[in-house]
Amino acid sequence: MAKLNIVLYEPEIPQNTGNIARLCACTGASLYLVGKLGFALTDKYTKRAGMDYWESVDLHRINSMEELFKMFPDGTFYYLTTKSKKKYTDIKFKENDFIVFGPESRGLPQEYVTRDTAITIPMKEGQRSLNLSNSVAIVAYEIIRQIGI
Repeated sequence: MAKLNIVLYEPEIPQNTGNIARLCACTGASLYLVGKLGFALTDKYTKRAGMDYWESVDLHRINSMEELFKMFPDGTFYYLTTKSKKKYTDIKFKENDFIVFGPESRGLPQEYVTRDTAITIPMKEGQRSLNLSNSVAIVAYEIIRQIGI
């Protein structure tokens, strides 16, 4: 398993997923795409954003979060949300942690954002959210800063 695991739950925008796949290829992170995708992985925008990096990505297609939890019963999962007050910079990440991001239009389901491991990226009050691929990069590089790659 990689030192870092990025989970996209029901991603909707192919360019974001392509950018995140490229980040995974460059950092050695594993990418888990969970649930219904808002696009086909063969989508030209997904491919273009990931360019020639797709073959270097440790990519996993998973049907549900429950399936992922069963695969990694001892895994630590952090859920990114605007609904938490706990900052991602306050977490002491470990190798093989999972960072979970929700769909662009609605975020993660309530059952995840209320868990003790729900964390947020601070931003100016009154703003809705950051771009998904930017958010993944911010948190991924904090984990890399802490544990290395």
